[in-house]
Amino acid sequence: MDLGIAGKWALVCGASKGLGLGCAEALVREGVNVLIVARGAEVLQAAATKLIAESLHKDCPSVLFVAADITTTEGRAAVFAVRQDFDIVVTNAGGPPPGDFRDWDRDVWIKAVDANMLTPIELIKATVDGMAARGFGRIINITSSAVKAPIDILGLSNGARSGLTGFVAGVARSKLAAQGVTINNLLPGAFDTDRLKGTMQGAAAKSGQPLEALMDARRKNIPAQRFGTPAEFGAICAFLCSTHAAYMTGQNVLADGGAFTGTF
Repeated sequence: MDLGIAGKWALVCGASKGLGLGCAEALVREGVNVLIVARGAEVLQAAATKLIAESLHKDCPSVLFVAADITTTEGRAAVFAVRQDFDIVVTNAGGPPPGDFRDWDRDVWIKAVDANMLTPIELIKATVDGMAARGFGRIINITSSAVKAPIDILGLSNGARSGLTGFVAGVARSKLAAQGVTINNLLPGAFDTDRLKGTMQGAAAKSGQPLEALMDARRKNIPAQRFGTPAEFGAICAFLCSTHAAYMTGQNVLADGGAFTGTF
């Protein structure tokens, strides 16, 4: 299927590895030019090299990268100094650490909200008007399945990402929808990433159980009986960015192998 987005420009955050890189790979394969951003320069440059090498197009799309912390004002300024206009924006920031809410002070909460709620809002604000003027725009916020099924040790993520979800529910249904701009959230469940391993290591330390035993138990609780892959996640992201998804906006698209047991 031709997704109809070849030649577009995408900003993909947190794209040096994991789900962000999976999204960037899927977009590049569709002929989308990408600017990828993450904090680690060496890993990010390696990711950019990988994206160019894996392109399926004869004329490889442009792949730019900026090593910066997108959750800071300075980081966002560095990105927009390289390029201001984007047709596609994939927001993504590392999730806050697991733990007990009794241990989190105001500074910890503000850091979580800055990264996982306010940063996506700032990126939306910086790009949607240009998208609307051009008559096409796709914003995908990588959030978490915890928005629908909260996890007790991920209270910081539960709170900050739910706040973003509420904001998107409103702005996605504004006049932007009639101007060709869609805004959707993509909710990953258990995917085989460093983030999952870190969360499970925290659970193992808290429970005293072996890490592999907890990982195996987690797999068995997923109807698909496995963890997802970044490539699978990227394919969903690319579809939501496509011309075929123009009638989808303000949605929370759950990718979790069937783990969430609710009807809606």
